[in-house]
Amino acid sequence: MPRKVRQVLASLKAKGFFEDRDGHHIFLIYETKDGYRTDVRTRVSHQSGGGDISDGLLGAMARQVKLSRRDLEQLIDCPLSRDQYEAKLNLKS
Repeated sequence: MPRKVRQVLASLKAKGFFEDRDGHHIFLIYETKDGYRTDVRTRVSHQSGGGDISDGLLGAMARQVKLSRRDLEQLIDCPLSRDQYEAKLNLKS
């Protein structure tokens, strides 16, 4: 099911991703609770504004942040906590 860009950005930033804008893209890079910047990152088009992220792009984003599509949806919707996400990434928190 497609998701609104604003919803995805807000949810991921609330879970430890920070935003870095570059031209036509917004990069989201994960920083652990301990402040360690990881190589886990994804991006969305800056031009999509308040539009939707398609199912196909959500699948690609899930792979980029090292999650299944279902886990990404749970991370966005909040059942998957930041601690649980770090555990899935095998990071120490």
